Amino acid sequence: MPDRGGGPTGPRIRVGRPSRRVRTLLMTLGVLAVLAMLFVMFAGFWTDWLWYRSVGFSSVFSTTLWTKIGLFFVFGLLMAVAVGLNIWLAHRLRPPLSAMSVEQQSLDRYRMSIAPYKKWVLLGVTALVGLIAGASASGQWRTWLLWVNGVPFGSKDPQFGMDVSFYAFDLPWYRFLLGFGFAATVLSLISAALVHYLYGGLRITSPGARATAAATGHLSVLLGIFVSLKAVAYWLDRYGLAVKSSDLKSTDNWTGLKYVDANAYLPAKTILFCIAVICAVLFFATLWRRTWQLPVIGFGLMVLSAVLIGGLYPAIVQKFQVQPNEQAKEAEYIQKNIDATREAYGITGAKVSDYTGVSNTKDNAKLRADADTTASMRLLDPNVVSPTFQQLQQVRGYYGFPGTLDVDRYKEDGKEQDTVIGLRELDISGIPERNWINDHFKYTHGYGAVTAKGTQTKSGGAPDFTESDLPAKGDLGTYEQRIYYGEKTSQYSIVGGPQKELDYSDASGEKLYSYTGKSGVNLSNPVNRAAYAVAFNEPQILYSGAIGEGSRILYNRTPKERVESVAPWLTIDGDAYPAVVDGRVQWIVDAYTTSNGYPYSSRTTLGDTTADSLTDGQRAVVAQQNQVNYIRNSVKATVDAFDGKVKLYEWDTKDPVLKTWKKAFPGTVKPKSSIDPDLMQHLRYPQDLFKVQRELLTRYHVTNSVQFYSGSEVWQVPNDPTTKSGNAVPPYYLSMKMPDQQAQTFSLSTTFTPKGRENLGAFMAVDADAKSPDYGRIRILKLPSNTTVSGPQQVQSKFNSDTDIANEINILKRGDSEVEYGNLLTVPMDGGLLYVEPVYVRGAGTNYPLLRKVLVSYNDQTAFRNTLVEALDEVFGEQGPSRPSPTEPPGTEQPPSQDPTVREALDDAQKAFEAGQKALQEQDWTGYGKAQDDLQAALKRAADAEAKADQKGDGKSAGEKPGR
Repeated sequence: MPDRGGGPTGPRIRVGRPSRRVRTLLMTLGVLAVLAMLFVMFAGFWTDWLWYRSVGFSSVFSTTLWTKIGLFFVFGLLMAVAVGLNIWLAHRLRPPLSAMSVEQQSLDRYRMSIAPYKKWVLLGVTALVGLIAGASASGQWRTWLLWVNGVPFGSKDPQFGMDVSFYAFDLPWYRFLLGFGFAATVLSLISAALVHYLYGGLRITSPGARATAAATGHLSVLLGIFVSLKAVAYWLDRYGLAVKSSDLKSTDNWTGLKYVDANAYLPAKTILFCIAVICAVLFFATLWRRTWQLPVIGFGLMVLSAVLIGGLYPAIVQKFQVQPNEQAKEAEYIQKNIDATREAYGITGAKVSDYTGVSNTKDNAKLRADADTTASMRLLDPNVVSPTFQQLQQVRGYYGFPGTLDVDRYKEDGKEQDTVIGLRELDISGIPERNWINDHFKYTHGYGAVTAKGTQTKSGGAPDFTESDLPAKGDLGTYEQRIYYGEKTSQYSIVGGPQKELDYSDASGEKLYSYTGKSGVNLSNPVNRAAYAVAFNEPQILYSGAIGEGSRILYNRTPKERVESVAPWLTIDGDAYPAVVDGRVQWIVDAYTTSNGYPYSSRTTLGDTTADSLTDGQRAVVAQQNQVNYIRNSVKATVDAFDGKVKLYEWDTKDPVLKTWKKAFPGTVKPKSSIDPDLMQHLRYPQDLFKVQRELLTRYHVTNSVQFYSGSEVWQVPNDPTTKSGNAVPPYYLSMKMPDQQAQTFSLSTTFTPKGRENLGAFMAVDADAKSPDYGRIRILKLPSNTTVSGPQQVQSKFNSDTDIANEINILKRGDSEVEYGNLLTVPMDGGLLYVEPVYVRGAGTNYPLLRKVLVSYNDQTAFRNTLVEALDEVFGEQGPSRPSPTEPPGTEQPPSQDPTVREALDDAQKAFEAGQKALQEQDWTGYGKAQDDLQAALKRAADAEAKADQKGDGKSAGEKPGR
């Protein structure tokens, strides 16, 4: 039927057309602009594909890409068809030509202007909504993959008896479909109403019927679909109550049904579902009755019911039934929340034992002996000594160590030794001459690992290095020392081509090298070079003569970045750490599978829970889902520091979320049995998981609902007393034994204080040694609620307020020296708690911290001595076994060595140090390297001479030696 139209038209104005040459030029420019935009888009896609192929995870890229493309086209097409069909149908159902009203006359000009372009308008509108809907749907690729590959958890929620997988995998997808259905229906309804109005199917001011029968039927069907979707939403809301967030008096971030949910909201949702179904039927019935009277009444009843049944009734139940006796009413639901939360966070097996906190043992000799065997006190704090590593082992200004070093275990004389380790990574800011060639071709990698004993230092307080120098040598043996991938390596490098790299420098000069690994993307192909020139916004990549046959570009070089890229479905721990494994430096990265849909389990915000006084941008947790209520350390990943190769190993073999992702990305995760035994020696319990669990255990160590509700046993993680940040104390790795253990094991530990108080409330440790049969077992020592045992803040305050200690601290601060406190270690021993804290001094001349004193406290007895041995002897009034005192600095209480060889060596060391500082100021890197070599040689001569002197005095006990 022809559109209405007609009426006079205005005079035509002839506009001169541009010349043919101009038109050709404009067309050419337009084509070139389109080609440029297409190539920019292609460059991003192509470089991503090349990178994933280079790391051997092309299946992750293709699976993710095709899933996004599929969702984009399927849901984009569905939305376009839904909206387009309803626009077409509304146009098709327009009324015939009739008497013109004032309203219709005013609409005529719009109809006339649209008439020649109706098809293009239809295509344009449908294409636009389709693109928007498709783009939105493609972002749901994780939800789709979880739904289509989901495996059962094997446990059911206590309210509906549904497997947990329904809430974790199915319900999110159903909610997305429901949201998409609502969007399609609303857009179709709006579009159809506009078309009906434009062509007279709907009238606002015209006399007579406000809508034609055809328009009434069409819009009623759409409204019926909308109400039907609302009925589905009410039904899904019933299950959504099991994962709904709310607050309870006893806890925040509560998830699951409470009394009012089970006894008011749940029946209300069921009633509203039934009303919505009836209302939808009434809307569909207008196809025959051609009147909106009953549907409007039904819709009004549904809205009124939603207010009264869905809002007012639950409020009445909460006010008059729950609040007067909340504890009794909520007890059943609190217990469900406790059980689900403990299961979801892996803390069900946490063992809580009573602990007095005060030792009644009178045998000081036994206490002194136990102090040596209960824990290997780590005096070298990895959070403090990085500047010392930097000063003594940087060697060249373009190398650097991370601000916080790592703690691992390496064998010494067949026994495991807690070891502080850091890699000498490339620090691009220290390159003497900054330019494109130096930044990306010449200075490409760091060199070597540096390790030091965690439990002792050298005379003078410097770390006792077990692997040092450049090239590194020591206890680690022979290994590939070049560090192309690391935490500080964020820039891209081009290696393996005509331009040689600086390998390292020594006294004989610079050593050059050309990369022989298979990592990175080959740039021999001109298409690849052009793509990377565009992707990195660096035109020189396209034409530089430094790039040729064999050139490879390395990027995405931090361990966390690489693991997150190849496994975008994992949440990455904030602290990757290096280990020398089978002759290679491997970065070990802990990764988690998480979910936000575990019924009844309380939610936690990863970014907040994992923050402590040491968290910074380098150590922050990488999380796709910030809020979670289920977490497992399901994957251990490694990144080779030389060739960047990424390996993912299954760790939690029972985790259903990991099983689901393995179905979605088959072949990407290796079985746990393929973990090399040498690698297993260095795997440990991850810090971020421990921090999440300790935060939950501040409340969920209580398993009785009544006690949980009262909040009388709530703990808190104390602030770090050694800093002024006001942030939580970090957990510490330490080899120790808990009261029920027979031998020391590598552990991760923390303390708790009662909420609002500073005395100690509990001590928590987890077996962190991956080789241990008790790996992951959480032990909690709970102190009596009326205890007066000092917590970390109080112990630190006692240290600071002790007059004798304060005087010695002031002496250490003389001149411009600064005092820094190391980790305040807490160890349960013989019913009491032993606190040990190393004290460092950053001298004005050295400007890096050296261990000078050790603070020890036990049963309120405090000592502040040069060595741990002396401090323990003083606290317990007994001398420990004869052994060297590694932390004793010369010039405090021990007289200088009278051995002329030692004196001569120390003089040479001082001269070498001064020469190195002068060379450093003048940026004479060759001279600085030579001075460092001389310094190390002199210190070695002094150490050898002291060792010989000690051998002569073997007949004397440690207590008989001067200064001991």
